[in-house]
Amino acid sequence: MSASRMRAVLLALPLAGMAAGQDMAPILPAALEGRPPAADTSPLQARVDAAAPGSTVEVEAGEYHGDLVVDRPLRLVGRGRPKLVGSGHGSVVRIRADGVTVEGFDIDGVRAGDLSRDSSGVHVAADDVVLRDLSIEEAIFGIYLLRADRAAVERCRIRGIPGRAPGEKGSGIHAYDLTGFRFLRNEITEVRDGLYLQNASQGEVRGNSARDVRYGLHYMFSDDNVFEDNVFENGAAGTAIMYSERIVFRRNTFLRNRGFASVGLLFQGCDDVLAEDNLLADNARGVFIEGSHRIVVRRNVIAGSDVAIVLYDPSGGHRFEGNSFVGNRTPLELVARHTDTTFAGNYWSDNREPDLDGDGRSDRPYRLSTVFDHLRGNLTAADILSDSLAAQAVGAAERAFPVLRVVPATDPSPLARPPQLPGVPPAGGPGGGPRPLGIAASLALGLAGAIVLARGRRPSSAAPSCGSGAAA
Repeated sequence: MSASRMRAVLLALPLAGMAAGQDMAPILPAALEGRPPAADTSPLQARVDAAAPGSTVEVEAGEYHGDLVVDRPLRLVGRGRPKLVGSGHGSVVRIRADGVTVEGFDIDGVRAGDLSRDSSGVHVAADDVVLRDLSIEEAIFGIYLLRADRAAVERCRIRGIPGRAPGEKGSGIHAYDLTGFRFLRNEITEVRDGLYLQNASQGEVRGNSARDVRYGLHYMFSDDNVFEDNVFENGAAGTAIMYSERIVFRRNTFLRNRGFASVGLLFQGCDDVLAEDNLLADNARGVFIEGSHRIVVRRNVIAGSDVAIVLYDPSGGHRFEGNSFVGNRTPLELVARHTDTTFAGNYWSDNREPDLDGDGRSDRPYRLSTVFDHLRGNLTAADILSDSLAAQAVGAAERAFPVLRVVPATDPSPLARPPQLPGVPPAGGPGGGPRPLGIAASLALGLAGAIVLARGRRPSSAAPSCGSGAAA
């Protein structure tokens, strides 16, 4: 079923019956907040109300307690980092007019508010709004964009509420029903989901980081978006991309996303996606694909994963080409009896086939999975034996004496040496485009992958379900 068809089916269902896990259901916004009562109003409200449309209101350094409504087009500019401290009863700044710019403030949500009312550091329900150089902390949602076309969020630092469970706090940047947005060079930590996009299309997301979160990017029903030079690190899942079309991921880093069902980059019900020049390292699963069509994965480094690729699609028309797979415990987990996925010209660090003619490619095809890998993909209980001597013996015996038939998944022309991938970002560095020296790509990551495998895996809590496959 195509992503557009899946979208139509899901939107026609009642929310309670959409899936076994709550995370699969679209999240609907709360009723729009109006003006706060007088006791909760910021002392800056009178200055905003007196300002002429299109003017600039400059706010000097200091601490201002209470909530603020901006309901006319103007520039609200902080000088010397003034601090806006919320009342604790709603969103600290509420933007209700098109063409507003807010920049240069520290905003404190005082660990209070109401998750069901979308209480935020900044709540926007207007078009052409710019939020720049804000520092938002201890708010339930950092920034909430509701039907805010052409919103721009730039160089903001968002820190959620430390110590609070993910289900009790909101996203760093939450975007619902908008087009033409820009999220540039923001830093997000300790929230539920770093970026949450729903019905948010034709946007660009560049140079952001989301660390110590549940999902770095949680995403559904959002088409024609570009993600470049972002970092998604140390979450239950790096990304969960669902029911969307025509998305580009380029030069992003998906690092140390671990848990029972964690994944670096997940596609569920997606069509026509390109993922190129990304680094996926030390994730429980590197790339996960289910119910999708025409996913192209090329020139990426996928290293140190328990499973590099998980495929639930027998006939999705996917392509993996020119990638470097280094130090992964298992290259492929295929939950199907066959697949039409193409693997062409990738480097596999555990490939032992020689290159006798010196053309840079192994002389024989590389087979991605053994009998035991096939059992892992189709019998969940087998996963607990994945590191056992028995599993290794089964794999070695089957390679030496291939009398048992497994699902055919081969790379017919694997690279014999690690490719140079100058577009892939270095491990541990922020996104920022290709480096002139590139990566000593697979050599450095080969060492990193070996270290990861040698030291074992750190314990981690279970990741939330993203559907039947992700929770398997």
